[in-house]
Amino acid sequence: MPLTYSPRPGTIVMCDFTSGFRPPEMVKKRPVVVVSPRRRRSNLVVVVPLSSTKPAPLEPWHHALRASTYPPARSQMWAKCDVLNSVGLDRLDRIKTRDAQGNRRYETFTVPAPELAEILSCVRAGLGFR
Repeated sequence: MPLTYSPRPGTIVMCDFTSGFRPPEMVKKRPVVVVSPRRRRSNLVVVVPLSSTKPAPLEPWHHALRASTYPPARSQMWAKCDVLNSVGLDRLDRIKTRDAQGNRRYETFTVPAPELAEILSCVRAGLGFR
């Protein structure tokens, strides 16, 4: 079920890139970090995609997330801060997880403020605004 509200900066949600995109653009569902400020009337947010694939070569616009930031990850997660996207709220959803009994849960996670500042610094680097 898509989000009906504009998430706060630093919120990690799932983004559906399966429609309207073509390779080499992102073409699957993946977690993203919201980096744009909340706007009351906008149905668009700017997001940075997360990936479990370590960038090669490692550049100033790549950020290794701390393990505690996104608990569902099975391996190291990377913010690919040079691949910003403006997406509609209808592409965003909460993260689906399971509780100890196996029941489905829908959650969002929040990047701590100091780490969000690091991600935004990497975004500036990715845009060439150092």
